[in-house]
Amino acid sequence: MSARLLRRVLQERETAPQDPAAAAAAAAEVEREEEEEASPPRVAARNPFDLLDEEEEEEEEKEDEVYSEQPVSYNEQKHSVNKKPGNAVPETNKKSKKKKKKSKADKQVSTKSRDEKSLDSILEDLSIEKKPMQQRVNQNERASGKEIEIDETTPGTSSILSIDPKHLKAENEMRRIFGSKVVDSLENQRNVPSSSTSRLRGVRRVAHNPRKTLLVTPSSYWPPWDKSMSMDIVETKSGFNYFRYIYDPSVSHVQDLFEVAKSANDLNAIAAILAKYPYHPESLLTFAELFKYSGEHQSSADAVEKCLFALECAWHPLFSPLHSNCQLKYSHDTNKPFFTALFSHMKNLDRRGCHRSALEVCKFLLSLDSDDPKGALFCIDYFALRSQQYKWLEQFAEEYQCDNSLWLFPNFSFSLAIARFYVERDATNGEASDHSDKSTSVDLMKQALMLHPLVLRKIVDKAPLKDSSWTQILRNVFFGSAKPGSPSLEHMISIYVERHYIMWRFPELQNLLKDAALLVIESLKQDNREAQDWACVRKEAFSSDKNEYSHLLVSDFSDTTPSLPPEELRPFMVAPGMAHEMPPAEQELGIEVRPRAPREVAGRNPALVFLESLLPWVDYGDNHHDENDQNNDD
Repeated sequence: MSARLLRRVLQERETAPQDPAAAAAAAAEVEREEEEEASPPRVAARNPFDLLDEEEEEEEEKEDEVYSEQPVSYNEQKHSVNKKPGNAVPETNKKSKKKKKKSKADKQVSTKSRDEKSLDSILEDLSIEKKPMQQRVNQNERASGKEIEIDETTPGTSSILSIDPKHLKAENEMRRIFGSKVVDSLENQRNVPSSSTSRLRGVRRVAHNPRKTLLVTPSSYWPPWDKSMSMDIVETKSGFNYFRYIYDPSVSHVQDLFEVAKSANDLNAIAAILAKYPYHPESLLTFAELFKYSGEHQSSADAVEKCLFALECAWHPLFSPLHSNCQLKYSHDTNKPFFTALFSHMKNLDRRGCHRSALEVCKFLLSLDSDDPKGALFCIDYFALRSQQYKWLEQFAEEYQCDNSLWLFPNFSFSLAIARFYVERDATNGEASDHSDKSTSVDLMKQALMLHPLVLRKIVDKAPLKDSSWTQILRNVFFGSAKPGSPSLEHMISIYVERHYIMWRFPELQNLLKDAALLVIESLKQDNREAQDWACVRKEAFSSDKNEYSHLLVSDFSDTTPSLPPEELRPFMVAPGMAHEMPPAEQELGIEVRPRAPREVAGRNPALVFLESLLPWVDYGDNHHDENDQNNDD
C-alpha cells in the first residue's frame, strides 16, 4: 500500500464512525486500487509534452492537500483519483483534453487571484504606496548626497507639443514620398564609405552596428559611442525634471583644447580633436558649418546627425522627447550644442523636403526650454503649413501659453489666415469641418494686414509679386508709408519674410492676400480711425524700445546659404588622414596653452598684410596700447 492511500485510510477511520463492514469494504477497495496501480497499464501513443502538464497537476494536487483546512471524505478523494489516472489514457481523448485544459485554466486564474489578494493585503499591512519612477529616482539622488527640490504637482500632458516618434526620422517620411526601394538604395550608398577616405585613413573601415536612436539613423560605419558625455538631473520643480549634460572626467580636458583651438582659429587642431574623440559635439558642429559654407550640404548634415547621435546616447533614463516633463535649459553651456544641433538638423530636414519631420523636431526644440533660445516659435507655423497640419496649427495657437497672444506675432497672424483658407477649401471638397462659428480666412487676413501693414511691402519685394495690381495697392498711404513701430517688431517681420516668403508664390494665396488688401483700403476710406486703433494694439503688444530678439539672426532662418570660393576655403579644409597629431601631453593634462603671439605690421608691405589678415589664425593684437600711448602723449 502506498503512503498516500494509507494516509487517506487513516483519515477516514478517524473521521468516520467505527463500522466493521465499511472498514472491510474500504480495505478491499484500497487493495484493488493497489493491484490496478501495480498492473502495467496500456500505453497508447501520446504527446510527450503532456507529461509536463500532468506533473504540474500532481504538484497542484499536493499543494491543495497541504493547504486544505477541512478534511475530505475518502469517497470524494477516490472519485477524484479515478477521474485523473496517472498513466492511462481514456477513450474519449478529445473531451478529456478539453476538460483538462479548462480545469487547468481555472486553477491558474484562482491561483493568480489568490496571489494578487495576498500581495494587496501585504501592501496594506505594510502601508506601502506605489511610488512613480520619478520619486524613486529622487530618493536615489538624495541618497547619493544631491539636494533636489521636489514638488509633488505633476504637469498636465501637453497634447499640442506631443511628438509622434514615427515622424521624427526623415527616412520614414521619404519612404512615404518616394517609396522604400529608392530610399533603401540611397541609404546603402550612403553607408558605404568612400574609397578615398579609406585610402587616407590607411586602414580598412570596419562596419559597426550602432545602437538605435529616435532622432537620427546612425550609419553602419560610424565608430561606437565613446561614452564621453552623460546627463544628470539638476532639479525637479513644478513637476518638471531639469537636466544638464556633463562631460566625463577623463575627457574634460578636451573642451579646454577646443577652446584654445577656437580662440586661435586653428581648424587643424579641431580636426586633431575629432581624430581622437570622434564624438566631440562642438568640434562636429564646427566642421558642419565649414562644410555648409563650402557647399557640401550632405557632409554638413552627416556631421550634425553624428553630433545628435552622441548626445542622444548620453540621455538620462528619464529623459525622452516623448515625455512632456523634460526640460533642458539653454543657460547651461554644456546644453547649448544640443540646441544648435537640433536647429541645424531641423533646417536640413526642411532642405530635403521632409517638412513633417522638421515639424516634430521643432516641437521637441520648443518643448525643451520655454524661453525659446533658438527661435523655434518663428518657424513652427511654417513647418505646420508645409506639412498640411492646418488644424493642429489652429489648436497650437489657442492652447500654447505665451506672454503675448500668438496671433499678435507677424508669423502667426498671417499663417493662421492661411491655415483657415486651406481648412475652408477642404470643407468645400467634402471633408467635414467644425469651424463654422469662427472667422473666415479673408477676415483673418484683413486683421493681419491691419496689424502689420509693413509685411505686405516686404513680401511683394521678396517673393516677388510682379502683378501690376500690387503697385496700385502699395501706393496707398496705409501700406506705402507703413512703419514697424518698435525694433523688436521690425526684427520679427524680417524673420517672417525671410522664412515664409516662398509660401506667397502660390497663386491662391496671392489672390487671398490681394482681396484682403483691397478690403482694408475700402474700410479705411470709410473710417480712418480703425488704423489708429490697430496701431495702439501694435504699440501695446510690442512696447519695448530695445530689440528683444537680437540674438536671433535673420540669416539663420534663410534657405539660402552663402558660399565661399574654393580658393579661399582651401587653406581651411583638412583631410581626415592629414590631420595633425594630438597636442602634447602637457595640454591633455589641462596645462594652459597660450594662443599664437600677435604679429607685427610696422614696416611691412600693406598689400601683403591685407592678404595675410584674411587667414583665420593670424592675430595682429588690438590697438589698446596705441590708444593709451596717444593719450599719454597728449
